[in-house]
Amino acid sequence: MKKIPYGKQYIDKSDLISVNKSLKKEKITTGNFVDLFEKKITKKFKSKYSLVCNSATAGLHLAYLSIDIKKNDIILMPAINFIASFSMAKILGAKIFLVDVDPVSGQMTSEKILECIKKNNIKKIKAIISMYLGGYVENNILLYNLKKKYNFYIIEDACHAIGASYTYKNKKYPIGSCKHSDICIFSLHPVKTITSGEGGIVLTNSKKIAKKIRSLRSHGIERDKKEYWKYDIKQLGFNYRLSDINCALGVSQLLKLDKFIKKRREIFLNYVNEINQISKNISIYKNKNLINGFHLIVLNINFENFNTSKDSFFKFLNKFNIFPQYHYNPIYRFSFFKKKLSQDFIGAEKFYKNSISLPIFYDLKKQEIEYIVKKIKLFLNKNKILNV
Repeated sequence: MKKIPYGKQYIDKSDLISVNKSLKKEKITTGNFVDLFEKKITKKFKSKYSLVCNSATAGLHLAYLSIDIKKNDIILMPAINFIASFSMAKILGAKIFLVDVDPVSGQMTSEKILECIKKNNIKKIKAIISMYLGGYVENNILLYNLKKKYNFYIIEDACHAIGASYTYKNKKYPIGSCKHSDICIFSLHPVKTITSGEGGIVLTNSKKIAKKIRSLRSHGIERDKKEYWKYDIKQLGFNYRLSDINCALGVSQLLKLDKFIKKRREIFLNYVNEINQISKNISIYKNKNLINGFHLIVLNINFENFNTSKDSFFKFLNKFNIFPQYHYNPIYRFSFFKKKLSQDFIGAEKFYKNSISLPIFYDLKKQEIEYIVKKIKLFLNKNKILNV
């Protein structure tokens, strides 16, 4: 069996045509494809403004800057997440409180947030970063209700959730509409559902936030509308622009988003049908909302009750050319932290020890899923987990 990664891009002829078309344009950066991509994003996700940048990390940085995060401003975020949301806030000098997560979903709950606030005697919160691990939209309305009480910004780290939606008061909203948040961030990395090679998207309904991000992503430059050679800089910014070449790929990929989500849902259901009947000690996480991003297939195995570990599971599957992934190491476990905080994050520890991301990508074949499940069963049987 050929190598099966946990995720990868899918590029077809229409993508190649679109990119080739961009290369023939006079401008291959800050040109028409950037504008076109942003307009299509705004229409697709029903936000007032969308701004593309060269990574979701850049998008997070721009989001923090747009709400004027300063030294010692308090930000809450989940203990389970990619490091970017933490590192960008830390660089700006924010005081970050990590919130424990549900041990199965890996996401914050309103209860965990309130526990964090009470335990640390937090009085004023500048922002809370939500994170839809695996593409599952959970607790966003509960977080929105907390916002009314504490008056903080909500930044959705929706890098896993492009194409997902949720229902509120019998009305459906796409993630990215920012109807119950201030800013939403998508990733366009190749392992995500759609890609622009590298890239990120920032969405908002705030004219003020959008204007600031637009300026900051290109050195803070504000050009004279009549005399193009004249410009001013009122605030220092960065080069976080996304090229027209990337945007041309993004435009083409966006057209296929619904098709990609549909296929990923089929793959998810195939896994569920194959795995969830194996043993009470193994399951695939799913929530009631099946209109999600299906970025990850999160497998939970109760390793703690058996004489084996997640590392052993990884090594076993690697021998058969299957390459699952961790999502994610708890942020507090990295060497950057001087204190060991494992005892304060019971849910995050359990999720970290027991959860695995199985391969999922558009052209993953049914026989490959069956092959993966067969090897998982072999591991479980070998370690006397299968029929327990």
